[in-house]
Amino acid sequence: MARYPKLNAAAHYIISRCQPADLGATKLNKILWFADVEYFERYGKSITGDEYVKRQFGPVPKHAPMATRELEESGLIVSREVDYFGKPKKEFWSLQEADITGFDPNAIAIIDKMIDWVCIDHTATSISDKTHNILWESAEMGEVIPLGAALAYRSAEITEEDIAWAYRELEAAE
Repeated sequence: MARYPKLNAAAHYIISRCQPADLGATKLNKILWFADVEYFERYGKSITGDEYVKRQFGPVPKHAPMATRELEESGLIVSREVDYFGKPKKEFWSLQEADITGFDPNAIAIIDKMIDWVCIDHTATSISDKTHNILWESAEMGEVIPLGAALAYRSAEITEEDIAWAYRELEAAE
């Protein structure tokens, strides 16, 4: 039995949805991080149930290596190290359909959104850069980074959409 069933199930689901060439360990960790942060912001709890620790390339689920190892030992995935532009990259293949019955539809929707954003819009380097913020800088290597702390460091940029909404609200109030 998996020691971290929610983390294992989330990682397996992500691996099952992504092409091996599009998903290495860095991107897997980033999808988990961003999905957990967004879910925590909306619902006050984690999707994976794991803690995140500071690592060289950003926050990483504390038990991610154990989760992928358990998935391999269970015959659910396989992985291999490949050379990617002179750097090692771990690629994953799902061998079976992921069991997502333990997740609510909101969790799956957020994971799907993060899969698309991370795998389509980013390289491993560009997505890692997004996590090298003041929160990451303030932690010591290996230190736990609480999900709640990530919310305090979110950017509060005003978008064109925010401005349009404000104008609509002002017009409605007149």
